[in-house]
Amino acid sequence: MTKLFEPFRLGTRTLTNRVVMAPLTRARAPGDVASERVALYYAQRASAGLIVSEGTPISREGQGYLFNPGIFTPEQIAGWRLTTESVRANGGAMFAQIWHVGRVSHPSIQDEGKDPVSASSKIAAGALAYGFDADGKPDLIPTTTPRQLATDEISRVVEDFVQAAANAIAAGFDGVEIHGANGYLFEQFMNPLVNDRTDTYGPQTLESRLRFTLEVVDAVIARIGRERVGIRLSPYGQLFDMPLYLEIDETYSTLAQALGERGIAYVHIMDQGGFKMGDGTGDDTGKSFLALLKIIRGKLPATALILAGGLTADRAESLIADGLIDLAAFGQPFISNPDLVARLRNGWPLSDADRSTFYGGGAEGYIDYPSYSPVLEAG
Repeated sequence: MTKLFEPFRLGTRTLTNRVVMAPLTRARAPGDVASERVALYYAQRASAGLIVSEGTPISREGQGYLFNPGIFTPEQIAGWRLTTESVRANGGAMFAQIWHVGRVSHPSIQDEGKDPVSASSKIAAGALAYGFDADGKPDLIPTTTPRQLATDEISRVVEDFVQAAANAIAAGFDGVEIHGANGYLFEQFMNPLVNDRTDTYGPQTLESRLRFTLEVVDAVIARIGRERVGIRLSPYGQLFDMPLYLEIDETYSTLAQALGERGIAYVHIMDQGGFKMGDGTGDDTGKSFLALLKIIRGKLPATALILAGGLTADRAESLIADGLIDLAAFGQPFISNPDLVARLRNGWPLSDADRSTFYGGGAEGYIDYPSYSPVLEAG
């Protein structure tokens, strides 16, 4: 048995293995409520040591895509409870990824057609939300210029995260993963080339850029306990008009130090391509994703480190054996391989996913992928 398939203690729970199912937006929730079909989808994949749910909006304001199950109404809590009970009945553990997209939204999704809110007043150029087009039909549509949150509104958004975390525990989740990655609200505060505020949450200092993130982390810890809190980050990520900036290493090193001091359950790092950072003149500074990952690892003595992004079983095993990460997250392979853990453990081939069924639709491409059968394969 390799380390990848050994049990791992995360917070107060022992995971059956170190394989994590990464959050995957599938847009399969009519009315934005997790259904029986959603419960079956996750239950099929409960052999993962840990499942992190698809991004679940903390409020209507935080939503940027239709048909994503939220965590802010009684109906949504009840819908997710069926999923968590199904996963637990199959021996799994599950965290809810709680989410606010910030400026990556559209008035057609917002209450009363309001403008999306953000740390910034800058539009996410080239980004698309999944809302209603001019004919009222669901479609990918360009994001609009956001309204910058007023200083006295930020505490309300913090409280929305706290309530979402409490709702997730009420729905039976083992904990929550704060979605601080992929160009959404937290990065809109942290990135000095996007954040154009002039208050104490502005880009003037590193402390002010990290203030919102740490306020949310602290408030969620106070409500549900540090052992139930994780966070996802994507250093060097450029999704949704997130430009690279020279202070990336310092930003994430400082944030990791603060998270390590708080002793949360885990930090989940997303590698979006192993970018190298230049100095703005075209010269390579030697800063790389792997180098930053090693720095982050050193800041988290009592906090687990999860890595996602293009991993193979061999690569994951090597990184775990070297002590660089504790858990390995797999995303797209879980779509078409509900029995991914068994396939990785036994060296069985992986099925390819049908990309045309990634988002939206019904059972096809969602709950109809079969498990691997060595007997049938041999026959």
